[in-house]
Amino acid sequence: MGKETPDYQNIFHWAETQENGDVASFKLRKNDPYEYQAGFNNHFESEAIPGTIPHGQNSPRKVRWGLYAEQMTASAFVAPRHLNKRSWLYRVKPAVAHDGFTDLPDNPDTESCYLPINPKVHISATQLAWLPLDIPKEGEVDFVDGLKSIAGSGDPTLREGIAIHMYMANASMTRRAFVNSDGDFLICPQQGALDITTEYGKMLVQPGEICVIQRGQKYSVDLPDGPSRGYIQEIWGSNYELPELGPLGANGLANSRDFLHPVAHFEVKEEPWKVVYKLAGKFFECAQDHSPYDVVAWHGNYVPYKYDLTKFVNVGSISVDHIDPSIFCVLTAKSRDPAAPLADFLIFSPRWDIASHTYRPPYFHRNVASEFMGLLYGQYGGRSDAFQPGGCSFECGMVPHGVAYEDYHAASSQAPPEMQISPGSIAFMFESSRAFSITEFAWKSDKLHKHDPTMWKFENNLSKHKSEIDALLRAKKDVTANGMNGKSK
Repeated sequence: MGKETPDYQNIFHWAETQENGDVASFKLRKNDPYEYQAGFNNHFESEAIPGTIPHGQNSPRKVRWGLYAEQMTASAFVAPRHLNKRSWLYRVKPAVAHDGFTDLPDNPDTESCYLPINPKVHISATQLAWLPLDIPKEGEVDFVDGLKSIAGSGDPTLREGIAIHMYMANASMTRRAFVNSDGDFLICPQQGALDITTEYGKMLVQPGEICVIQRGQKYSVDLPDGPSRGYIQEIWGSNYELPELGPLGANGLANSRDFLHPVAHFEVKEEPWKVVYKLAGKFFECAQDHSPYDVVAWHGNYVPYKYDLTKFVNVGSISVDHIDPSIFCVLTAKSRDPAAPLADFLIFSPRWDIASHTYRPPYFHRNVASEFMGLLYGQYGGRSDAFQPGGCSFECGMVPHGVAYEDYHAASSQAPPEMQISPGSIAFMFESSRAFSITEFAWKSDKLHKHDPTMWKFENNLSKHKSEIDALLRAKKDVTANGMNGKSK
């Protein structure tokens, strides 16, 4: 590649940036200005001023520099050690230093209750799709105000469920922070990078990267590239984890070392700030006289993180047939059913396909999962009809789907070549074992369109072989009759 800033959207895999070992390997995109710590679900520590973190204890009688110790817990205190989530933050002022809460008006384009008894959500057995939603051109709309809910299941007060949103923003968040008290946000920018400030430090998240900001963590979103649009998967009552690798062994799919966490970065600003909280889908606001990003040091395992999707290590068949799409899973979240996840995040990125004597497109199937797909960039041919970057589609569980007849005919008539799949493209799937309902906003959107069922007008090829089949059936009948006659003797 040899460029100062590689074109990450057109590389086949991150390994391509290393030029066969001719250049020093680098773990960050060249235009990312921040530092990070690596490793999924590790226990980290970071301090912007050396010597701040107390050792041998978490909450000393006096913290150095007169800081305040504050613990953020995301699991029951008595949760098993491997499930216990918490971090200690050492900050200029504790988070409780604010002026109290006030109610904010409801955002009519967001939803939290996806139970069928809610008259504002809709059930559909029809495969649905949406063209890209428009980014506002008038007024200032930041990340929080630009949230639009599309589909989901459950309710955050039940502590199990999932919601899918999109955001369309044309302005940075100015002296404004956001806290999702309901669950974790997995954010996939599709257009324009997000410069995210969190209590733990800063992250730059570009199209082709994702980030996870967990329940209760404060953050603000700036738009360094101008207007931005993207997708969000929100989960309630669970946290994301890496899928088990099973027979794959110790490596493959998303490797834990490629997940990056911010380092401590603080500011001391005595100025008016507003912090917006989302709780049970309602929005509240509290005012305070200082920046919420005053954490000088922290340690723990409850930390926001990001991941570059071009580092995903694809696996697949090297003989015949497709392996199930679970091989594309980046992150998963458990439900209360041990055999069915609450949420999966899967990607379909550049890879080789070399299976022989195999129908190459996705096989026709019906499965128990709800499938919501989007396209970050490039083109993706695995949908029943074409969809654009920024668009999305939905299929509920047990509804049959697959490619159009023309695609089937072409793929089944030709020998499968050795080929690269999805070059210069990343599509993704938000998948869940739960049945989704559709929000009023998405149901009435002028971007909604339904799949044209005429694309599945398939030929009855069996009838073309009627005479041959009739002959086989007659021969079978004769053999059966002769056998019966011989047995009666």
